[in-house]
Amino acid sequence: MPRSEIHILLHVLVPLAVAWLFFPNNQRTKAFLILMLALVIDLDHLLATPIYAPNRCSIGFHPLHTLPAMVGYVILLAPAKTRLFALGLLIHIGLDLIDCAWMRWLG
Repeated sequence: MPRSEIHILLHVLVPLAVAWLFFPNNQRTKAFLILMLALVIDLDHLLATPIYAPNRCSIGFHPLHTLPAMVGYVILLAPAKTRLFALGLLIHIGLDLIDCAWMRWLG
């Protein structure tokens, strides 16, 4: 399976695993949907030309994938109302970092 397909699949499977492992049955669906809502971070790809470049590292390139944005996501962990969404954003950033490392060191 190509790297980009694995990357996209992980953006669904990791939030699903977090919801499954850390939330009770009656909260899993809601937790999963909030974690998935964090995919909104990828709207910043619409500002790039081309919109999708399979060998471009998102970290540091797209505005919502920069260090100042990441600091904001960490701050959003503090209030209970934004904590789960912030976790989704940070999971997304973590997966993008892994993808960047994969591109750089594993081809």
